[in-house]
Amino acid sequence: MSEKKFYSHNTLKSERHSITNIEPVLADLRSKFAIDDTVFYNIMIAVTEAVNNAINHGNKLDPNKKVQFDVEADNEKIYIYVKDEGNGFNPQDIDDCLEPENLLKASGRGVFIIRELMHEVKIRSNSDGTVVEMTYFFK
Repeated sequence: MSEKKFYSHNTLKSERHSITNIEPVLADLRSKFAIDDTVFYNIMIAVTEAVNNAINHGNKLDPNKKVQFDVEADNEKIYIYVKDEGNGFNPQDIDDCLEPENLLKASGRGVFIIRELMHEVKIRSNSDGTVVEMTYFFK
């Protein structure tokens, strides 16, 4: 079996409609690797959550700030990188959305969803922004 490669570098505006730029990139990835529906939609949800968080929470819809969204893939894995230009936050401060007092909150589930849908998730955050790195392994 020949080694397949995929790479896409994207810079998104900090506007809510920028979310629509995710699907075409992931659709290209899907066609190259024949990704099944369940895997495709799980990745789509995780990436949408990460980019949405970057636009809304990280960059706070600031039109002067951008979100970097990169996708790399080979026959073994899909690696996705999302970076905002916000002020950062402490990932340990995220409330556990499964705790009874948080169950009815309107937000606060994005990182939980990302962690549930991807095999590996790393979050680094400082005063220069937040980076979310997600990996999905084919095998």
